Amino acid sequence: MTDEGLTISDVLCTPGQSGFFFDDQMAIRAGASHEGFDYQGAPQTEGFSRIRQPGESVSVMLLLSDGEVAVGDCVTVQYPGAGGRDPLFRSKDVIATIDAHVRPLLVGASLDNFRALAKRVDELLIEGRSMPSAIRYGVTQAVLDGVARSKKLTMAEVIRDEYDTGVVIAPVAMFAQSGDDRYANVEKMILKEVDVMPHGLINDAATKVGHNGEIFRDFVQWVHDRILALRTRSDYAPLLHFDCYGTIGEVFHGDPTAIASYLAELAEVAAPFQLRLEHPLDAGNREAQIVAMAQLRRELRERSINVQLVVDEWCNTIEDIKAFVAGESADVIHVKMPDLGGINNTIEALLYVRAHGLRAYCGGSCTETDQSARISANVAMACGADQVLAKPGMGVDEGLQVVGNEMTRVTALVEFRERSGGWAKNP
Repeated sequence: MTDEGLTISDVLCTPGQSGFFFDDQMAIRAGASHEGFDYQGAPQTEGFSRIRQPGESVSVMLLLSDGEVAVGDCVTVQYPGAGGRDPLFRSKDVIATIDAHVRPLLVGASLDNFRALAKRVDELLIEGRSMPSAIRYGVTQAVLDGVARSKKLTMAEVIRDEYDTGVVIAPVAMFAQSGDDRYANVEKMILKEVDVMPHGLINDAATKVGHNGEIFRDFVQWVHDRILALRTRSDYAPLLHFDCYGTIGEVFHGDPTAIASYLAELAEVAAPFQLRLEHPLDAGNREAQIVAMAQLRRELRERSINVQLVVDEWCNTIEDIKAFVAGESADVIHVKMPDLGGINNTIEALLYVRAHGLRAYCGGSCTETDQSARISANVAMACGADQVLAKPGMGVDEGLQVVGNEMTRVTALVEFRERSGGWAKNP
């Protein structure tokens, strides 16, 4: 059932908080040290006033012609300005841009088709340049929410139908991230039987990997041992996915043979659990990253080392994703939603990755919000992603609740509608 003629009457924006902090990755990798929760030292990335500062968001509210309100949140990632990403944004600048350039495009627009309107938003140019990805991300979320309200469907159903994904809408595996509280949060994940864990935030070579990799090796061993000690079912076998921020490459000087030998040690320690490593090295730009990751992947295959490689940094747009896929540079592609701008790009990227036989990780950042996380859950389910990030925040429980509960609710609604043929508005 659809409501014909539903349109956008107006657009309101409000500043808000994000689920975590913005961190200056360049300063951290240069050796900034922790001082409690904060970092010591001067920022090195443009836009930062300190190394760690509170994250911001902007809620975009579409006032619909039937009196309802559709919402999306503009957010960026924990490490803005790193790995080829957009610089840090400020809420006031985002709101000013939306009011001046996006609102005129949206007011009066019909909500009969997500794909077409999202494309118009995502391709809007300001003085010949694309809008920041955070704006395109949040506004297209609101558009999807609006179209779903117009059609009286879940957001997942709108995506499934408009993109003809052929997917049975159902929960997908969740990936939880520990932040720096690596030990207590890992134990939470085990007790809650998280599918993919623990991320680990391995973002400093000296303190989290070690001169010869010994610190990280010991942590992988500890995670392995705690799973065996705490699990209540012998068949609970989470996939071990660690984000390494290029630090392994730092320790082993970018040598693919030496890195592969070290990964073989990690795989042995992790067994019988599958080991997956995100961004093990950083080559400094997209083209070099594609070559270096492809070389490491070949080395692992030739030596039958059972480690899956994940790309993240330097893979920020759908064009980047296609280049990494073509370069055979990874087993898993992290489709990092805020980086891709409009969620129409995320949808197309996830479907592209799956169509080319790779694993599609519908990701994002701890700095997102409850609303962007719920919408991400709908996107992941509709596109048949292999895993979705449990977000926002770094506390584990919050992200698992927001994303997990949304997937359960959406699945129940879709199954009920298909089983009953829908339901009357006024039974």
